[in-house]
Order: sequence, then C-alpha cells, then structure tokens
Amino acid sequence: MKRIIVMMSLFVVMFAINANAQQNLFGGQDFESAVVNDDNSVTFRFLAPDAKEVAVAGDFASVAEENPIGGMVGSGLLPMKKGKDGLWSLTTEALESELYSYMFMVDGNATIDPNNPYVFRDFATVSNVFIVGNGKGDLYKVHDVAHGTVTHRWYNSEKLGMDRRLNVYTPAGYESSTKKYPVLYLLHGAGGDEDEWVSFGRATQIMDNLIAQGKAEPMIVVMTNGHAGMEAAPGESSWGFYKPKHLTSGTMDGVFEDSFMEIVNFVESNYRVMADKSHRAIAGLSMGGFHSMHISRYYENTFDYVGLFSAALIDREDATNKIYSNIDETLKKQIENGVKLYWTGIGTEDFLYDANKEFRAKLDKLGMKYTYMETGDGHIWKNWRVYLSEFAPLLFK
Repeated sequence: MKRIIVMMSLFVVMFAINANAQQNLFGGQDFESAVVNDDNSVTFRFLAPDAKEVAVAGDFASVAEENPIGGMVGSGLLPMKKGKDGLWSLTTEALESELYSYMFMVDGNATIDPNNPYVFRDFATVSNVFIVGNGKGDLYKVHDVAHGTVTHRWYNSEKLGMDRRLNVYTPAGYESSTKKYPVLYLLHGAGGDEDEWVSFGRATQIMDNLIAQGKAEPMIVVMTNGHAGMEAAPGESSWGFYKPKHLTSGTMDGVFEDSFMEIVNFVESNYRVMADKSHRAIAGLSMGGFHSMHISRYYENTFDYVGLFSAALIDREDATNKIYSNIDETLKKQIENGVKLYWTGIGTEDFLYDANKEFRAKLDKLGMKYTYMETGDGHIWKNWRVYLSEFAPLLFK
C-alpha cells in the first residue's frame, strides 16, 4: 500500500512538471474580457482582489465624468466596479463601429488585459484591441472572402548601407495568375514601422474586403519602414529585442526620400507590376504623408496618385537635404506633368490641422486640383483607416 501511495505521488509530481512544460496551454482565468455585446456595448473584466482602484483607459472613453478614483477622471479613463471575489467589471454604452485600443489602470499602474489575447504594439507601447462591428468596423474584420498574402521581404539599400525589411501585400489570385498589377506604396507615421499598417491600420483586411466588394482594383500594397536608420521593425532586425525609441535618426531629414527609388526598383524587379506612372500610387499618414508629398514631387512623372493622411507638413530645422529644395517649383512641375489624384485628409482636432490648411492654400495658389476630406477627432488611427478606405477605391480607375 505504501508503495502505491509513493507511486501515485510521483505521478502527480511528474504530471505537474509536464503540465508546466506546456507553456500555459491550460492556463488562464475562467472568464472573458472586452466582450462585444449584441447592442455594441462592451464588457470588461479584471481580477484584482487586493486592488483599491481599477479603471479602463481607452480611446472610446473621451468624456470626463465623476468617478470614485480621486474625483474627476480625465479624458480616456472609465472606472470599474468591484464585485464578488475581487472581479472588477464595466459595461460601456453602445460604441460606434470601430477598432479600439485600451489598457487597465490598477491603482495607478497601467497593465494590459490578461483575458484578451489580442495585443498590438505601437513602438514601445502595447495595448489590447477589439473591433465593434455593425458599421465601418466590419471593413476591418476578416470575412469569408478571397484573401491576399502579406510577405516580409528584405531588400538591399546601397544608399543606406544595409539590408532593410518591408511588407508586401499581394491580392488574392496573384500567385496563380500571370497578370500584372498596379502598386500602392503605403507609408507609416513617426511612431510606426513597416508592420503598423498591417496591425493598427488593418490594411490587409481593408484591401481584401474592398477588392471582394468590387470597390477597389486588385493591387499590390508595399508597406515600407520610413526610419532610414533602422533595418526593420523593433524585434525583427539584427538589433535584437530592445526598447524602441520614438523618432530615431533618418526619419524626416531627407535620407529616406533620397533612397526611395531603391524600393520601387526592388518591387518592380521582383513582382509582376505595371511599372509606369499611371499604375503607381503613394500615400502615408503623418510623417508618411510628409514623405509622400516630397517623394511624389521630387521624382518627376513617377506617381499619378498621391495621398496625404494627416500629413506632417511642418517646417523642420533638419530639413536641409536637397530633397527639400525648390518645393514650389517642383510642385508646379508636378502640376504641369499631371496628377490623376491628389488626395488629402485631416481631422478637425488634429494638431496638424493649421499646417494642412496652409498647404492647401499653397496648392490652391499653384493651381493644383485635389480631393479633400475633413473628419472629426485628432491625430489617430480612427481617421487613417477611414482615409485608406476612401483613398484606395479611387486608385487606378
């Protein structure tokens, strides 16, 4: 009998060791969080029996209101209520259809939601995400349609002296066809990298859905890394795992723009594309809009479609590169050569609103015809996803 008990004890120990070796395959708490309800409200849950104050910090919480966490809660913070066994919860009002990000604030300390495995990284900041459907958010979801492919590619930049990474979206059917496709070069902002349009931007889902709906032409989308001093997104290069910094060297000093045709040449040498002006588009958000404006005017007769999404069209002390010379003259030349679509969008609360207004006045004075979209809100992904959704259907018609 004693031998049986010992054997059973050893079995229990070995089972426990083996279970731990499965890397939490059977772990987790027995409840869900960030649950989107039928009425578009969202329920959050967080287990913290010893916490005194727990709140949700999210981009859907924009109105200050009374709460028990030290008086007035500032913009973006909603208090949760503590329930049985220390389970904190909150159900929001019905939310607009959109992709949202959030974190928890536990006794003043930020933490992600352990019961929502969907986490995006925006440079050194990580946050949970969820999508509310029944509206424009449906465009950001994966649906039962033909899907394109996203490939991580490396190209050699002689001007920058390194191999660099970019993401290439090829539309459904590319691999099995022999046809050639137009190309959209899609650029990120100062806080991003080549992965950001794939994650926060939902560019893959947007393009799949627009193409499946017949609203956009099948096209290749090239998502570059606009930080000329980086090989690739943080954690994807020979630099290893490191804490990324905002605005690294080689961002808005002309180096990236000066080397951009290496990317175009790589794409046109490795993909079946229509390599002419009428089948090339370039667009970007914030810093990427800054890059797109300068690249499109500097390289004559290269891009017939230009998109500026909340473009960072501001004067910079380090903007001494030859790329930034003769701006008005090259814009005039761009107008003379002809552009099929010059598209610009900005939010009314964006800190770049006035700069974009001044740039449109410049375009008006020069005689540039352009399409303008004004939205609410500020310098946020909520606007940039909409801008891509509006811009892409206008391309290559």
